[in-house]
Amino acid sequence: MPLAGKKIVIGVTGSIAAYKTCEIVSLLKQAGADIHIIMTEAAAKFVTPLTFHTISGNPVRTGIFSDPSSSEPLPHITLGRADLFLIAPATANILAKAAYGVADDLISTTILSSDGPVMFVPAMNVRMWQSSQVRENVKKLKSIGYHFIGPAEGRLACGEAGEGRMSEPDEIVAAVMKLLVPEPDLKGIKVLVTAGPTREALDPVRFISNRSSGKMGYAVAEAALRRGAEVVLISGPTRLTSPPGVRCIAIETAEELFHAVQEEFNRSDILVMAAAVADFRPARLEVEKIKHRGAVALPLVPNPDILKAISAVKKDQIVVGFAVDTLAPSENARRKLVEKGLDFIVRSDITAAGSGFDREELSGAIIDRVKEVNFSLLPKKTLAAKILDRAKASYDDRLPASRLWREAKQAGVRVKLEGSYRA
Repeated sequence: MPLAGKKIVIGVTGSIAAYKTCEIVSLLKQAGADIHIIMTEAAAKFVTPLTFHTISGNPVRTGIFSDPSSSEPLPHITLGRADLFLIAPATANILAKAAYGVADDLISTTILSSDGPVMFVPAMNVRMWQSSQVRENVKKLKSIGYHFIGPAEGRLACGEAGEGRMSEPDEIVAAVMKLLVPEPDLKGIKVLVTAGPTREALDPVRFISNRSSGKMGYAVAEAALRRGAEVVLISGPTRLTSPPGVRCIAIETAEELFHAVQEEFNRSDILVMAAAVADFRPARLEVEKIKHRGAVALPLVPNPDILKAISAVKKDQIVVGFAVDTLAPSENARRKLVEKGLDFIVRSDITAAGSGFDREELSGAIIDRVKEVNFSLLPKKTLAAKILDRAKASYDDRLPASRLWREAKQAGVRVKLEGSYRA
């Protein structure tokens, strides 16, 4: 049961295609998922709530307010804590609401409160689907990081033919499985991730640090683990819990981080340097607490340049850096990319509304030596997947035999490697 332990919320909106959702629920239940249904008033005109209650085994919610006696006073919050929110079928109306943040029913409010992936399965007339308004809404939703399945081409309920037909249940379930149970495409690869801030002590009480929460690095580590990688996470002080299965090395200072990266790098294939490393540390650590007696001079010395040191010993590993700047951010990120010998760099825009430290979303760009791909308010979990996709593609390009070698090794075949290839 590959979806055992997965909570999936399904939003059903007012389309004749709602009958297909019954089979989707049945197939996901057979795969082990815990299914919860939300229906709009219009959806209940096509399929009754009792039908979905019977198939899912859970109460069906149709209103934004719960029963006063319910132990769940805010259903849009509890439903938002799911592994996936699947809207099937998704009408033009719900796409417009989601694109502009309208929250006037339980489905639209749950979209905004979801902390997991959201997937839309559109179903509508071909002319509605091809309208400029719907196209613009879909484009906006995709840029936010929402997923789409279909629509397919075929005969529509209205008698017309064209694109707009809801995808078939088995295709939708396959897409859900791919999202929630990713292929182990990183199996046999060791991924080293750094995360969080560093702290540089001034005295026994105070330290210099930054506002990094570690969420980006932890998201990368968790995503790499789910894709089969051996993951080592070197983390500065955070409030986060290391994902089970990840070997975590706790550090505090930039020098400790430097030594930990040096120790692990030669045994790694991919390094994602997401930690926010302090550039400077106090020249002297005061033994006693510095007293409040007016202005105090704090001489600073530079910390080790970790990426520069790694570039000097780098063989064929993939190295990913991060850049945060408030002045000429793109130019400085590209300069860092070249100077540090990185394969690509993620530029974080901390000035954009809703983006930055201790947030769930990030704006910025992924930059390599050829192009710059911008993104806006992308969930950090989604960005983590994109970073790993890019790193994996670079790894395979650099080591064209790597996939064959790993597959042969996993199958128990003895392989002799010749030349300069590093397995």
